Amino acid sequence: MLQEIILAGFGGQGVMSMGQLLAYAGLVEEKHVSWIPSYGPEMRGGTANCSVTISDEEVSSPIITEPDTLIVLNRPSLEKFEQDIKPGGRLLMNSSLINIESQRQDLQVLKISASELAQEMGNTRISNMIILGAFIELTRAVTLESVVGALKKVLPGYRHHLIPLNRQALETGIELAKGIKGV
Repeated sequence: MLQEIILAGFGGQGVMSMGQLLAYAGLVEEKHVSWIPSYGPEMRGGTANCSVTISDEEVSSPIITEPDTLIVLNRPSLEKFEQDIKPGGRLLMNSSLINIESQRQDLQVLKISASELAQEMGNTRISNMIILGAFIELTRAVTLESVVGALKKVLPGYRHHLIPLNRQALETGIELAKGIKGV
């Protein structure tokens, strides 16, 4: 099993956290992983993306040019990375913030109104976890339990009280993806 993922959005949307969670979860499951962050000139509001590889075998290169999956949290990220996805690949997008359709006909596309769902759950900062949950269900690259365990490493101690809410957001994403056939 090899999963190459690019995650992208604005700084402050939790893109790097998602990537770190996937990498830590992969390590917990004794898989080979790589995580490469990339920031724009600004931390919050600037562009941010990361590349994550999760594999049962050694990762030959951490550089991803054709991801299996693209997770985008905003429109500029979709416009920048959509053409790079492997044919037949997967596109997960936050449709709350992306008001255009995919230009590709050869992708499996899942649009999730993650920002709206997160607001309904009482915390807009968990929209990334909703999409990450959908990714977990669709790919089985890592397990929910490994990601929840990784939250303890990624979140600072004073935010550990948010782990149950993050788990709930992950489970919401999992449930959204369960009913989807062919994605």
